[in-house]
Amino acid sequence: MRNLASCYSEHAVRVSDSYCSGPLNKSCVSPPKLSPSIPNAVSFTYKTNLSSQRHLLITITWSLKLICQGFWIRISEKMPSAFIRNCPNPLQLSMIKGTEKFESCNSKIELHWDLSNAKFDSGHQPTSSFYIVVLVDSDLGLILGDMEAKPEVKNVIVGFPIAKFLLVSQCEDFSGNKNQQFSTKARFCDSGVAHNMLVRFDEEDEGVKSPILSVLIDNKRVVKITRLKWNFRGSEVAFVDRVAVDVMWDIHGWLFDHGNAVIMFRRRELDSRLWLWVEDKDLAAEMNHDNVEFSLVICARNNTG
Repeated sequence: MRNLASCYSEHAVRVSDSYCSGPLNKSCVSPPKLSPSIPNAVSFTYKTNLSSQRHLLITITWSLKLICQGFWIRISEKMPSAFIRNCPNPLQLSMIKGTEKFESCNSKIELHWDLSNAKFDSGHQPTSSFYIVVLVDSDLGLILGDMEAKPEVKNVIVGFPIAKFLLVSQCEDFSGNKNQQFSTKARFCDSGVAHNMLVRFDEEDEGVKSPILSVLIDNKRVVKITRLKWNFRGSEVAFVDRVAVDVMWDIHGWLFDHGNAVIMFRRRELDSRLWLWVEDKDLAAEMNHDNVEFSLVICARNNTG
């Protein structure tokens, strides 16, 4: 009996650092000139394992409304909704530097942050010269940024055991129409590089005009779905850095109700079951398991009149 990887290899698209090494690689495509779309908000959820054997989920959201001005934070015991707009009760921190104390999930939270000298690229989240420290009871639950060696940060974290934390979800919230494309970056394994992820809606170039869903990783098409009026939900698999990544989509609302298109990329181990589209509550249950795998969610709202 062949193993699962060999079965997938007949149908799956592989993405590696040498994906576009020659002119004969027809999977490498030049995307059409569509209007770029900037996300309204980007949300990162980290799972932290505390010394008390509890685990908490810490979600940091960067928004176009608060760029260079602050962020939202949410502490929870369950995975928040994949739709950033629907995450309940986040705490908005509109100052670029400060300290905040509050209680959540029966824990005492102490938050320290400094964005006053933060540097940004094209996204909403800072890339350097900043820090966010989240203390949970007697643990250092989360530390972000590149200022850990600074005295002001050392004074905050000294004496606190560092909890094990990892990024389990990245959600990006867009608005757009059929003439736009949605792009971001994501890393699917610790030793891998950050890959360029792009989702776009094209039209059939042959026969009757009909939208096509294309998903590209590093400019290599890994998903091309035609006849979207019938194939508005589904999943395929791609291999990224030798890791199996399920690519799933639900674009019913985008096509028929001027609602949302949701595209998810989820890493999984080869011996795990195939991922099937589920409701948010079922996704949350899976994400709360100990061996949770990273997922990237792109949620786009159709603004076409």
